[in-house]
Amino acid sequence: MENKKSVVSVIVTTRNEERNIANCLESVKDQSYPAENIEIIVVDNNSIDRTKSFSETYTKSVYNYGPERAAQRNFGVSKAKGEYILYLDADMVLSPDVIAECLEKCEKERLLALYIPERIIGRGFWARVRDFERSFYNATSIDCVRFVKRDKFLEIGGFDEGLTGPEDWDFDRRIARLGSVGIIVSPLYHHEGEFNLKKYLCKKSYYAQWFDKYIQKWGKDDIIIRKQLGFWYRYIGVFLEGGKWKIIFRHPLLTCAMYSLRIILGLNYLAENVLSKGREELS
Repeated sequence: MENKKSVVSVIVTTRNEERNIANCLESVKDQSYPAENIEIIVVDNNSIDRTKSFSETYTKSVYNYGPERAAQRNFGVSKAKGEYILYLDADMVLSPDVIAECLEKCEKERLLALYIPERIIGRGFWARVRDFERSFYNATSIDCVRFVKRDKFLEIGGFDEGLTGPEDWDFDRRIARLGSVGIIVSPLYHHEGEFNLKKYLCKKSYYAQWFDKYIQKWGKDDIIIRKQLGFWYRYIGVFLEGGKWKIIFRHPLLTCAMYSLRIILGLNYLAENVLSKGREELS
C-alpha cells in the first residue's frame, strides 16, 4: 500500500501584487508534488488593485489581514491544515521540484525545517549583482528557513509580530533551537524587476527601524546578532566561509559591484542613525 502523502500549506502574503501573484500561484500549481496535497492560502493586506481577484482564480482561501508580513504569515498558518508550512512573498516563483524535495529531505533526514536557495531575477546588470550577493547567504545566519513543520511553527508561536524585517532572523533562530534544519537544491526565484537604488535603500531603511528592538530581544553581545549586524561577518566573513572565497576571485566585476552596493547601504544606514539620534535630541 502506498504511504499517504503529507499535506503542505503554502502561505502567500500579498499587497498590491497583481503583476506578480499569478506567476507565484501558477508555480505552486505546477509543482511535481501532487496538487491534491498542496493547500494554497493567500493573505492580502488591503490591496487596492486586482491581487485578490487574481488569487481567487487559484484558491478559495483568500483572506485580508495585517498590518505587516509577520502577522499575515501567522494568520495564514492559523487557517492552514497541512503538516508542513511553506511561506512565500508574492513576487517569488518556485522551481517545479521544491515541495517534493522539501518533503523527501525532511522526512528522510528527520528535519523540522529547510532553507530554500534563493535566486534574484531582474533586468539589468545590478540584478545580476543582487543575485550574486544573495548566493552567499543561503543557509547562513543572514538567511531564514521557509519550509517548516506546522507543529514546530506553532510551538514557538510563529513570527514575532513586533518586528518587521528582522522577524525572519528571529524566527530562524528560534526554530533552530528545536532541532535540525537543512537546505535543498531546487531554488525559488525572487523577481525584483529593474533595480532602483533609491527604492532599495528606502526598503532597507524601513526594515532597519526594527533593528534596535531585535537587538534588545537577544542582546547586543549575542554571537548571531554580531554576525547579522556586525561589519566583519556582513562584509567579509559570509563571503569567505566554506570555500566561497573562490567564487569571489572568479567574478571580480560582480564582486566590486557588490561591495560598492554594500558600502552605499552601510553609509546610508549610518546616516539614518545619525539623523535619528539628532531628531531625538531635538525633541
